Amino acid sequence: MPTYTALTTLTGKSQAEALGDAMETLTPEPTGVGVFEIEDGSGTWEVGGYFIEAPDQAGLALLATIHGAKPFAVSELPETDWVAHVKRELKPVEAGRFFVYGSHDADQVPAGKVPLLIEAAMAFGTGHHGTTLGCLLALDHLISEGFEGKKVADIGCGTAVLAMAAARVWDGSFIASDIDEVAVDVAEANLKANGMAGAVACLEAAGFDHPDLAAAAPFDLVFANILKGPLVVLSPDVAANLREGGYAILSGILNEQADEVVEVYARNGINLVKRDEIGEWTTLLLRK
Repeated sequence: MPTYTALTTLTGKSQAEALGDAMETLTPEPTGVGVFEIEDGSGTWEVGGYFIEAPDQAGLALLATIHGAKPFAVSELPETDWVAHVKRELKPVEAGRFFVYGSHDADQVPAGKVPLLIEAAMAFGTGHHGTTLGCLLALDHLISEGFEGKKVADIGCGTAVLAMAAARVWDGSFIASDIDEVAVDVAEANLKANGMAGAVACLEAAGFDHPDLAAAAPFDLVFANILKGPLVVLSPDVAANLREGGYAILSGILNEQADEVVEVYARNGINLVKRDEIGEWTTLLLRK
C-alpha cells in the first residue's frame, strides 16, 4: 500500500503548531502530523503529515494560504520493507574489543573480537548511536586499565547490549533494567540470541527501584545511557548503589549538557575520570 507525505515550511512556532492542528481536521485524515523547527537559526518550521490515502490537495492549499505557509509538497512513497532496509544499511560497529552486528552480518565477525548480536529492529542500542558506542568504548577503556566488574547494573538498558558486553568479558552478577516492559522482553530475546540466556537478570524497574537491584548493591559498575534529565535525578541513587572506587558510565548527554551532569555527580561524590564526544553526544566515565 503506498503512503503519502505532505510537507511545508513557515516562520514561527505558534503558526506552525496551529497549522499542524489544522491538518488533523483534513479528510482523509493523516496518520501522523509532525511539527519541527529547522535548526539553522532562521526561525523556520517544517510541518508535515503522513497519509495512507492520497491527501486532499485543495484542502492542503487552503490551509497553507490561511496559515501563511509555502505550498505543500505532496509525494507518494514507494512500498518499502523498512526493517530489511535498515538491516542492509546498518553496518557492523567496532568499539574497541567489541563487535556489534546483526544476523545478516554474522559472517563478518573478526577473530579476537567480542561479538554482540543485536538486531537493528530491536529497541534502542544497536551500537550505531554515539551514546551506545561511547559507553562500549568507555567499558573497553576500563577493561584495558585492568578493572574487573563483579557486580554490574545497566539502568535503562534498552537492548541490554551494555550489560551483555560486560557479561561477555567478566564473571559475576549482571542486571539490566528498563522502565519499558517491551525493552525488558527485547533484552531477554537478545540474551537468548547470543547464547547468554540467564547470564543477565532483566528487570522492569524505574531507576534502582526494584528489590533485586537493592539486594545486589553496591555495584562495581553502573551504566546509565538515558538522558540528561533522568541522569541528574538519578545521581543520588547512583551514588548510594555504587561501591567506593566503583565506576559509572553515563551517556544520553548532549555535549553542551555534559558540564552540568559532571557537576551534579561530583556533588554526590562521583568524579570525572574521562569524557568523550561522538558527534553531538558525550559519554562520561566517573569514579566514586
